[in-house]
Formats: sequence, C-alpha cells, structure tokens
Amino acid sequence: MVKKILTTNKGAPVANDQSSITTGKKSSYALLQDTYLVEKLAHFDRERIPERVVHAKGAGAHGYFEVTHDLSEYTRAKFLSEVGKKTDVFVRMSTVGGERGSADSVRDPRGFAVKFYTEEGNYDLVGNNTPIFFIRDAIKFPDFIHTQKRHPTSNLSDANMVWDFFSLTPESLHQLTFLFTDRGTPRDFRHMHGFSSHAYMWYNENEEYVWVKYHFLTKQGIKNFTDEDSVKMAGENPDYATEDLYNSIENGNYPEWNVFVQIMTNEEAKNYKFDPFDVTKVWYHSDYPLIPLGKLVLNKNPNNYFNEVEQSAFAPSNFVPGIGPSPDKLLQGRLFAYEDTQRWRLGANHHQIPINQTKNQVSTYQMDGPMNVNKGSHYPNYYPNSLEGPKPEACFKAPTIDVQAVIDRHTQQVEDVDFEQVGEFYRRVLNKEDKSHLISNILNSISGVNENIQYRQVALFYKADIEYGTRIANGLNLNINKVEKLASMTQEDRIKSTLS
Repeated sequence: MVKKILTTNKGAPVANDQSSITTGKKSSYALLQDTYLVEKLAHFDRERIPERVVHAKGAGAHGYFEVTHDLSEYTRAKFLSEVGKKTDVFVRMSTVGGERGSADSVRDPRGFAVKFYTEEGNYDLVGNNTPIFFIRDAIKFPDFIHTQKRHPTSNLSDANMVWDFFSLTPESLHQLTFLFTDRGTPRDFRHMHGFSSHAYMWYNENEEYVWVKYHFLTKQGIKNFTDEDSVKMAGENPDYATEDLYNSIENGNYPEWNVFVQIMTNEEAKNYKFDPFDVTKVWYHSDYPLIPLGKLVLNKNPNNYFNEVEQSAFAPSNFVPGIGPSPDKLLQGRLFAYEDTQRWRLGANHHQIPINQTKNQVSTYQMDGPMNVNKGSHYPNYYPNSLEGPKPEACFKAPTIDVQAVIDRHTQQVEDVDFEQVGEFYRRVLNKEDKSHLISNILNSISGVNENIQYRQVALFYKADIEYGTRIANGLNLNINKVEKLASMTQEDRIKSTLS
C-alpha cells in the first residue's frame, strides 16, 4: 500500500498540519512566513460564494454603545474616554455552520459581532455567545468547519465527521460541552449573552497595556429552547430569531446588554495558572471579576436587509488606537482570515459600502480596484511624497512588545488542565436538569456514530468528570472498564487504540 503524504496545493510535502509557525509553545505570535497557514486559510475563505463561508444565516440591527463607567486609565480609545459618551453601532447575530436558508433554532454557536463607528475609525469586536471556542490554533479552523458542513460525497450532515474531529481534538471538549447544554439552542438573539472569547490588548497614551476580555450580558435574561423545542421551531418557523429581533425593535422593545470587561496585567498573564490566551479556557471570575464598562442598545432595524446585514463586513483586525491583539494563536489567524474573506466575498473595496464606511475622514493611498467609488483626492497615490499628502503620526503607535521567540510549528500537547474547566463546568455550573439535558442532547447526536469514535470521545468526557463520562457510556451501552482504561491513556495511545 502506497503511503499517502499530505502536501500543499502545489505538491510540496507538509511536515505538520496541526500547528502554526509561532514564536512559542503557548502564548505566541503567528508569522507571515507561514505560507502553508496562509494558503490553507485563504483557500478556505474562498470555498463558498456568494454567502459567508461561516455565519451565513443572521440578523442585524443598528443601535448605540454608551459608556457607563470610566476605564480610560487603561485605554486611549476615544470612544471609551468618558462616562455618557455614545457611539453608533451595527450588530449582526448569526448561527455559525448552516447555510442562509437554515433554521435559526438549530444547535450551533451564535455569532455576536459589533461594529463601533468611532471618531478614530471603525472598531470591530467579532465574538460569539460563548466565552470559549473549539480550537486554539487557526490552522485547524478549515478542518473544523468542514466537519460542520456537508459530507463531500453524500452532501449530507455527517455525525461521524463531527465526533471524529472532536474526539481527535480534545481541546474542543469545553466548548462542545457548552454547546450541548440548552445554551446551544438560544430561544432568540435577544435572550443570549455575547463574548469576545479572545483576550485583547488595551493600552493608554503612556504605552502601558493590559489584557481584557469583553462580556455582553443580556438584560432580557437568558432563554433557551430544549432540544425537542428547537427541532419543533425549526419546522414551524425557521426564521423565528430573525423575526423576533425585527418585531421587538419595530415595536419599541429595544434589546439591551450590559457590557463588562475582565482585566489582567501583563505580569499576571505571565504567571497565571494556565495560558490566559488559550481561547478554549475562561478566566475565572474569582480571579478576574467582571468590571462594568457600558451598555449596548439596539433601536433601529435595517432599511434594506441585503445592503446592511448581508453586506456588513466584520473583521477582528479592525482596531482603533488604544486596542490591539493578543498572542492568541486562533486570533492571530483570524486577523488575516476575516478581512481576507471579505475581500473575496464583497471585493477589495468592501469598506466603501455604506454599512462599512467609517464616520471619520479616510485618507489612504490604497486606490482603484473593482467597485471603487473613491472620488479621488488632491494628493498622489504614493508615499513618501512632498506634495502635502497624508502622513503617519508616530503618537498613535501601539506599545512595544518584548518577544522571546523560538520559531517552529510548536505542537501544544494535551494536558490535564485542558479537562479541568470542563469538569468544573459540569459539576459546579450545571444543575440537575441541565446535566440531564446535556447527556440527552449528546446521546441524540452521537448514538449513530461508529463505536470506535464513541469510545474515544466518551473517554474524554470521563477524563473531565467520571459521572459525565459514565452517564454517556451507559447511554451508549459501552463497556465502562474500557472507557476508564482509554481515559487513563495519553491522547496518542488513545487514538492508536481506537483506530478501528
């Protein structure tokens, strides 16, 4: 049998498909020289036209963000400079994996993207309704989403693909546990929280910086469907959440979210009990309590759904002075991929579409291209020039970051800490009913999956919490002794023992 070697799309052999080239094993920065990562993400961004490759089904609305508490000592961002200051926003909320015609009530994370039209340019905060995510390296994102889409042969959803990937990617355990609670089927967009998930940098005019995570907590309260009710609603009204948001705003019942941040200093980040930039984990509120910042209000529906909701383009790379990225491996890849997918989906000049235009003056040397409506200027299209064209201002520079680098495709091994928060979530956060729904929802999804994949996945549940794994094993009629043995193995040995 000829050994199959993974290659790039140019035929070059690939040494490692699961780790980006970064500056370190954990908290680290991605490098543009990782052409395989760029190729993989760029090709993935162009797989679907014309709808979004992810977050295809969504709803949106206009509103405002108002500062209620002064945190300007931490950031120079002008829109956060004083209590009472209001900034126009556009928010798009969405399901992740389904097509544009899919149902709003399906089990899926929900996107929670906010575009702030600040006086210093547009700032995009592109998050979800969950504080964690399935993977922690951007190079895995195309593979993960492929498992959530249709099988390339049958063109059907395939539970074997889903659970095979999850079982081979233990870092997904925290998010998938969250997803299979009733939080995975929000009743609508108004009754769910939003999170940045990633940590970001805030810095002030003295170039002092901290790390922050954003939390948008709904004032309407959390409301979810049970699995049975979500399936029923998908048949009765697949646009239920879209309709609910539109009608609520139209009737003057404006949804609101209280906005909080967690703040961690750089020294604290260096010494925290786990990698604070690992998006598969939360910062404990007991260590970093929620600090109130402001409120988000949605009070105006779009005039034209296509122009405003479908053509809205969000990218986590859209920062303003005072806010920047963190060394989160998944975020580092998203900084490229989101803007790139908008260039593909809407064109190089997508920022000129009215919903994406900034409120302040744009002065750039980037010109021409398809759909350009730039009316021109009185200065040339190159820099440097001596003809009074716009010039950079050094006062806007971000802080200098000291990086001790070892450049490699660093493979982050599975550790016990990857299971700790899952077990705590199961034991401490979920009540008796929540646990019953979680177990039932997982069993409904995994029951028809190949037995070897079931054993591999259930061993991960067992490793996180014995009761959690045992209840699912019993529901699948799996040998609990075999599950326990698999749970005690390394991930590499667990994979070898369950290949067939």
